[in-house]
Amino acid sequence: MSSTDVSTGSTSEAQSDLGVDMNLEVVTLPVSDVDRAKSFYESLGWRFDIDLVISDEARTVQFTPPHSGCSIQFGKGRSNADPGSAQWQILTVKDIDAARNDLISRGVEVSEVQEARPAGFEGGGRSYFARASFRDPDGNIWELQEITTRLPGRTWED
Repeated sequence: MSSTDVSTGSTSEAQSDLGVDMNLEVVTLPVSDVDRAKSFYESLGWRFDIDLVISDEARTVQFTPPHSGCSIQFGKGRSNADPGSAQWQILTVKDIDAARNDLISRGVEVSEVQEARPAGFEGGGRSYFARASFRDPDGNIWELQEITTRLPGRTWED
């Protein structure tokens, strides 16, 4: 039995020792009330992308945080997870105080900013170590993390 290679030798995807480029595009959140969740994420000022009703059992709502390459989706028929079980989704920000104040001005309860540094990371500002959190109406937890300077090895080389 023989096999034939039908590959053209060329692909449109960039490939390296790390594999084919991939981008995290959407994270699905489990919610109990789609319209309540939609109102909450609208109130954050996130870009509203779609509210696609396919049937009484299938609906997808999508929002994207400002300047994010990754969106969130929720709706009917989107997740078997318990509402509120999405824990510690991280939103990186350049100025955590400004981000926290913006959320508070929109009616969101946000924790105080906490700074926690593991041993060996003393000094160097708050980048990576300043965090605050908030919850959506279902209890899904979001964490703000201030990143002003990426640690070595934390960016992709072209």
